[in-house]
Amino acid sequence: MCVGVPAKVIEKGEFTAVVDVMGSKMTVGIIFVPDVKVNDFVVVHAGQAMSIVDEDYALASANEWRKLADARDI
Repeated sequence: MCVGVPAKVIEKGEFTAVVDVMGSKMTVGIIFVPDVKVNDFVVVHAGQAMSIVDEDYALASANEWRKLADARDI
């Protein structure tokens, strides 16, 4: 099973993009999503953007990730 996290594309290059993952910026590969644009949301796994998702899905997924992170801190 693979687990991906939602991210918003904030800069796009030819083969990589800078994304915002819940407040942290990172560079990811975009070979699997060549049509991605700035402000699109993607699911990131192992340093690669795997698919483009809609904003509602991305925000709901980020909310669930935050719940997991908060539970860990208890």
